[in-house]
Amino acid sequence: MKILLLNGPNLNLLGRREPGIYGTRSFEDYLPELREAFPNLELEYFQSNHEGELIDKLHEVGFSHHGIVLNAGGYTHTSVALADAVAAIGAPVVEVHLSNLHAREEFRQKSLLGRNCIGSISGFKLESYKLALHYFDGQRPKRVGFKV
Repeated sequence: MKILLLNGPNLNLLGRREPGIYGTRSFEDYLPELREAFPNLELEYFQSNHEGELIDKLHEVGFSHHGIVLNAGGYTHTSVALADAVAAIGAPVVEVHLSNLHAREEFRQKSLLGRNCIGSISGFKLESYKLALHYFDGQRPKRVGFKV
């Protein structure tokens, strides 16, 4: 199964940015651990600080991959366009966040993406990705109009 791990703005700074909230490891350091833990999944990784590039990537893989794990960063709370892109594709999307959104500032407690995702995981730092991948590793997700 092909799964895209898609990270949004500022996630390129993991390990250096606010380690008390986001942890001390970079995603690039964590990725080999994910690949080892999920040998049945073909994991592809993409990160961008630019909303349009994230949308383009969703369009590019949204009908060919079996699933997407999306951490949209701050765009989670602001991007109608990104939410529309998630709704438009066939691949199921799991929304992940490193911090517990419900324990953060009020504006971070609302996700514009969540209604278009099959589920949301937050608050487990980098382990949030592992929890999302367990979903894809344990079953073959299907969405209307998506052919595996």
